[in-house]
Amino acid sequence: MRTLCASTLIGEFFVIGFAGLVAMKDPDLSAATVWTVSGVAMLLSLVLCGMVTRPGGVPLGWALQIGLIASGFVVPTMFALGAVFAGLWWASVHYGRKVDEAKARWAEQQSAAGTAEPDAA
Repeated sequence: MRTLCASTLIGEFFVIGFAGLVAMKDPDLSAATVWTVSGVAMLLSLVLCGMVTRPGGVPLGWALQIGLIASGFVVPTMFALGAVFAGLWWASVHYGRKVDEAKARWAEQQSAAGTAEPDAA
């Protein structure tokens, strides 16, 4: 799960940065505001790469997805991109857990097969 989720979060890091550049064109927003919000979101996406398997990591990732979609009120394209990344986040969590379960079952089978066989000498 960690690899899939981290890949999604790294992609979001770049999308957030590019959205910040687009938001800079809005005359109603100051550069400080844009880069504070974008910077915090970018930092969160990087921190979440290491936290995704810890308690609270996945819910924080969902909070980031909601924030990404909500950023569409400033940069309208982010409604679509946020929805795409929310779908990628769901797939990363869902299929990542399935892969982790399959790996655990395989490791269990290998250890059971290794201990059940007598030593060939």
